[in-house]
Amino acid sequence: MKIAFHTLGCKVNQYETEAMKGQFKAAGCTIVGEEDAADVYIINTCTVTNLADRKSRQYIRRMKKKCPKAVVAVTGCYAQVKPDEVAALEEVDIVAGTGEKNNLLAYVNRFLEERQRQKHIKAYDELTSYDDKGIITSMESRTRAYIKIQEGCDRFCSYCLIPFARGHVRSRDPEEVAAEAAALVSQGFKEIILTGINTALYGTEESFCYPLKPDEEAAGMSGIEIIIKRINDLEGEFRIRLSSLEPTVINAEYVKRLMKYERLCPHLHLSVQSGSNHVLKLMNRHYDRSEYLEIVKALRDFDPLYGITTDIICGFPGETEEDFEDSLDMIRRVKFCKVHAFKYSKREGTAAARMKEQVPSEVKNRRSEALIAEGETAAAEFMESCRGATRPVLFEEFIEEDDMITGYTDNYIKVYAKGGPDDLNSIKKVRLLEKYKDGMKGEIE
Repeated sequence: MKIAFHTLGCKVNQYETEAMKGQFKAAGCTIVGEEDAADVYIINTCTVTNLADRKSRQYIRRMKKKCPKAVVAVTGCYAQVKPDEVAALEEVDIVAGTGEKNNLLAYVNRFLEERQRQKHIKAYDELTSYDDKGIITSMESRTRAYIKIQEGCDRFCSYCLIPFARGHVRSRDPEEVAAEAAALVSQGFKEIILTGINTALYGTEESFCYPLKPDEEAAGMSGIEIIIKRINDLEGEFRIRLSSLEPTVINAEYVKRLMKYERLCPHLHLSVQSGSNHVLKLMNRHYDRSEYLEIVKALRDFDPLYGITTDIICGFPGETEEDFEDSLDMIRRVKFCKVHAFKYSKREGTAAARMKEQVPSEVKNRRSEALIAEGETAAAEFMESCRGATRPVLFEEFIEEDDMITGYTDNYIKVYAKGGPDDLNSIKKVRLLEKYKDGMKGEIE
């Protein structure tokens, strides 16, 4: 069979798609491109916004029109939180929730035998254990590899459906994570990216009881530090990057503990969501401006060029112009190297959807444009502060027409430098020279 995968949303979804591809490959299937003709289309969906839901439906209809006899299986967060809506789409043959991705191969085979539509959804309270999909040793990228270390979230931010889509917090066995990292490093990957639904919650659930090594216990290690330490101790030339940490969980003192690991990149995605204390409280975010800025200070005290990326939502219910100005001020203060700006998307079933003072669309559009502009200014200022610095760059792509190679610094700046294909998948010291395209031009030392 020819199997096509289409993945929307977060890095966790991308990781889980790779795990599913491995299962289908092991069964003798051929993986084809997402726009190619296929016998089976598997859509790994996101439901963070209404747009994500719409993109999933558009792809389903487009591919069923292209290959009318193909089997269409929909999994992921959209399938989990709105299974009846997905099942009502006439093009869909199989609906499988987030806790059923590991069983999709069996469900596809059953459909091919029975030709009966299927719906497999575990309820929120059933999503209580980490679903082991085995160790991944390959990915489409040959330089950077994602490892999922954690599932679920119990923060219940007032705008977010993800706890309902992903269930309770469950952490992966640290020995298995380290084994997967070792396997990926042995395959030549030079960057290991730790990801999860809320990575800061790793190891925080009461049922987490994996034994610590003597030195870990003596040092009082907990949470994600255990994972970082074990991967940091592996042999080989590689670096570690955290996909994100939530300020709802960690504080300045905790991030200071992580800075002693030499392989850990000085870059962190630290979602602020709003610069306003009033809005943060409405969002149920459990921190305020000052606490967030304390974490930023700890990072920049360690490395003045520490790269910080973030998410900011504008137009949240009850957000005033003064609140919005606090968000713009936060961007100016922190000088993020990248800001992901989002217009608030009303999600039925969340506390925010029931709030009064919903912000009009035209106001959200205006604020979004202002956020994007301020974020671009901050990114330019951050890059300018890096001019003349020498940073390690992992080169990932050769641009033949420019005779240049591109990659990212440890602090997450895209760099262009003269080089060829032989320079790819290697970490080189690069002096940063000037702004160039969507990053900086550099000179390999």
